[in-house]
Amino acid sequence: MSAYNIFIVEDDKWYGEILQYHISLNPDYKVTLFETGKELLDKLYLQPDLITLDFSLPDMLGDKLYQKIREINSQVPVIMISSQENIVVAVNLLKMGVSDYLVKDDSTKDLLWNSIIRIRETQSLKKEVETLREELGQKFSFEKTIIGQSDALKKIFVMMEKASKTNINVSITGETGTGKEVVAKGIHYNSDRKKKAFVPVNMAAIPRELIESELFGYEKGAFTGAVARKIGKFEEANGGTIFLDEIAELDLAVQSKILRVLQEREVVRVGGNDKINLDIRVIVATHKNLAEEVKKGNFREDLYYRIIGLPIDLPPLRDRGNDILILAKHFADDFAKQNKMGAITILQDAKNKLLHYPFPGNIRELKAIIDLAAVMCDNNEIRGDDITFNSTRKGDVFVMEGKTLREQNCEIIKIYLQKHNNDVIATAKALDIGKSTIYKMMQSGELN
Repeated sequence: MSAYNIFIVEDDKWYGEILQYHISLNPDYKVTLFETGKELLDKLYLQPDLITLDFSLPDMLGDKLYQKIREINSQVPVIMISSQENIVVAVNLLKMGVSDYLVKDDSTKDLLWNSIIRIRETQSLKKEVETLREELGQKFSFEKTIIGQSDALKKIFVMMEKASKTNINVSITGETGTGKEVVAKGIHYNSDRKKKAFVPVNMAAIPRELIESELFGYEKGAFTGAVARKIGKFEEANGGTIFLDEIAELDLAVQSKILRVLQEREVVRVGGNDKINLDIRVIVATHKNLAEEVKKGNFREDLYYRIIGLPIDLPPLRDRGNDILILAKHFADDFAKQNKMGAITILQDAKNKLLHYPFPGNIRELKAIIDLAAVMCDNNEIRGDDITFNSTRKGDVFVMEGKTLREQNCEIIKIYLQKHNNDVIATAKALDIGKSTIYKMMQSGELN
């Protein structure tokens, strides 16, 4: 570990040497003594970890020297030591940003020792926080946020990068389990707001009667049980990002109140009058088609245009090709590491089985399948028989194995007809086949 580098500026050479000797009793400290402000400024390029200043120096007063130090190094902590006991001088210096103000007397050496310890602890905590933030940013780098190499995924990376460079609102759509919250975190932690809070809110998980108090907070006494003030999610996210998941589940009354918050950029706690100004980025997500919800009257059109911002539509896992195997390998490795199992291999018959399954539960379902297979497999080798599909959406799922091509086509057409409310023309367009093909299969009874 390198020495903690301390600069002492003291025009009284005898007193300066006393301080230098006393501080140097800690072998971790390297102490350098200066007698003038100019000597210090000439050596600031050496990047000291801490500076102590005598307020009354022969070439300049401590406040002026402090300002010059800040022009060169805005981060180094400075302790001011002065024979003046004028409280006004001390207060002004502390307002300017000095880390501590000590009066010269018999206890100065001990007070300085303790002050240095406190400052080092603060610096260590700040450094730890910065390290954690850097690690968090790396954790949510786009390539680590969403694993895969498909063309569909590369388009998502482009959209995420564009979103992270601005404060535009973002709306994320996609089936359940496609990773909407992960994308939202990736955008936040790669943006200028990464040092502030990312506040996720699952709208579908909050009871209707509690949604306002959760989002906007409340004042003490606002209602029975409000024994203390509560900060709402919008206020909690101030300066950062609020992620409103399942936004389409909100009833119209709450939608109206959220619209006002977003328009005015301010929030009023339930039972309060004070307006709290907001500086937030809004990211919303839903598995529903918001435009269709607007047409049905389930979602406010004005709120829709307020939140739509930059739309990101996440592809389902079944449309990501070989990403299925890349993700499967990632989940297998992760499970093995967490459970100290050694390397797990996914054999070819298991890969084929995974590639022929439509994953209605998407990435979340794939992880559950691989975790179970890792437990059930022998010799750390996942075979086809170890892959078990337990989808809860049987009506939307078909497995390709054991069926003829004709039977597979029938299954696909049935599913698309169901999705399009038995609209043959819409189904034919979606599948890029002739509508006469579908009519013939209906007449033959194949689609019954």
